[in-house]
Amino acid sequence: MTSGELVAVDRESPFTTRQLLRLDEALRIADQATGLTFSIYLGELEEPIREHAEKLHGQIKNPQRAVLFAVSPNQRKLEIITGEEARKRISDRDAKLAGFSMAAAFAGGDLLSGLLIGIDQLASHAGRG
Repeated sequence: MTSGELVAVDRESPFTTRQLLRLDEALRIADQATGLTFSIYLGELEEPIREHAEKLHGQIKNPQRAVLFAVSPNQRKLEIITGEEARKRISDRDAKLAGFSMAAAFAGGDLLSGLLIGIDQLASHAGRG
């Protein structure tokens, strides 16, 4: 994984081109505003889920400064992984609250809004680095 990207491993993306552009823009803005790297993995997560998400996070360039949203809609799973530097600015509580907001949007069938909400909330909590 490179920094600030959406990786969808399913053959068909659930997003339109316009939606992908919105996500890409949100990731870019979050990266620039915070100095951290925000990325999204969208697809099946192997068991144990948390360990797989942490492994994916470790593949991001400079993982210490990275935030990964690992989302598996089919499994109804979400993991938010923060690197050591990112964790100094985004608390576990902040990540849990963002996760709850994201899950509420996902439950309503809105994957895009859920991701945008999560990116925005965590970038806001992280502030300028």
